[in-house]
Amino acid sequence: MSATSSASLKKVLKPIHVWAIAVGLVISGEYFGWNYGWGVSGTVGFLIATLLVTTLYVTFIFSFTELTTSIPQAGGPFAYSYRAFGWWGGLIAGYATLVEFLITPPAIAFALGSYTNFLYPSISVLQVAFACYVIFIGINLLGIKESATFSLVVTILAVAELLVYIGIVAPHFSYTTFVKEPMPFGWQGVFAALPFAIWFYLAIEGVAMVAEEVENPKKTISRGYIYGILTLVILALAVMIFTGGVVHWRNLSNIDYPLPAVLGHILGRDSGLTHLFASLGLFGLIASFHGTIIGYSRQIFALARSGYLPSVLGNVNARFQTPHWALLAGGVIGCIALTLGNTNQVIIIAALGAVVMYMISMVALLVLRKKEPDLERPFAVPFYPFFPVTALLLSAICMFAIVYYHFTLSMWFFAGLAILAVGFVISGKHKETGRN
Repeated sequence: MSATSSASLKKVLKPIHVWAIAVGLVISGEYFGWNYGWGVSGTVGFLIATLLVTTLYVTFIFSFTELTTSIPQAGGPFAYSYRAFGWWGGLIAGYATLVEFLITPPAIAFALGSYTNFLYPSISVLQVAFACYVIFIGINLLGIKESATFSLVVTILAVAELLVYIGIVAPHFSYTTFVKEPMPFGWQGVFAALPFAIWFYLAIEGVAMVAEEVENPKKTISRGYIYGILTLVILALAVMIFTGGVVHWRNLSNIDYPLPAVLGHILGRDSGLTHLFASLGLFGLIASFHGTIIGYSRQIFALARSGYLPSVLGNVNARFQTPHWALLAGGVIGCIALTLGNTNQVIIIAALGAVVMYMISMVALLVLRKKEPDLERPFAVPFYPFFPVTALLLSAICMFAIVYYHFTLSMWFFAGLAILAVGFVISGKHKETGRN
């Protein structure tokens, strides 16, 4: 593979591609992961947590869209925070975003392995997970248009399948089942469930990282984001509510394949329809896995291009115009992560990285409104400053909840940031970094 740092990313993405990437990045969250929230909150407790998080994401996305359309750079949150605060803002946002997008793919890979193992018990979870990294990094190496077209196809299939799932389970919904043990851990459980509710929407902000590859980003990105968040809100609430009204939450709160398990309850585990759904369910997981690979590669690329990571990671392949070293480096880290921890822990770390990034992004939005009042803003957040302040406060509540209930994991996250910051200053890199 030949590469050159002078090659640039290719602008080919249209609104439908942006919608597909936005929804595809997230849609695996409707298939698994969120159900762990039931284990700490019950159904009604988790519904309350989900409504709080839904409010967070709606206000955040409308606010974040202003940043993305005003500063359409591959660094996304890193670029906005650097512009608002300088090197230290870029460092915090870049670290938090990178953790989120490097840690999320292993969780999805675990779920892909679990779904496959549900269908074919002779195939191990890790075998499938490692194979996914090899296959989808390969697809991403071929070019962003090819990757986005693939995302569009699998995302449409994943959305269609969730609608079919809702149609099958809705007639079996029982209000009595849904409200049985509704809040066994009280309000404390609601706060403990917040990181799992975040999983419903986690990574939608990854669209910002393909901003340099979008045709007419100042109009296209806002449409993709807004249609994307509306799609996800409807799917998340419908899947969670109908699922909780069919099977008691305690039977689903600790597995990586809740939807096939519910269909197995209704149709029989050995039913052809159950197996067909589990097979098709892989589309949702594939869409998110593929999308998060795009996300982490562009974040590594942007950080390397600005001097925060080794410059070789900022090289672009001359033939395919993709950041190939960034793709490969993130894949190696992801495969290492597969051998450590479990899905529960991975979701918590990814959610922590996300909310830290949301907080600094919202503060950057407020600062840039004052610091650069003449900056062209093709999309202005509605109800300013209410939306960004609401997103900031809800993100802070989520961060404190995660730290309180998962203190050791959180300390590992913040220790990593502290070590990186100290090393950055000692090496003098903070004097060399700059926007590109």
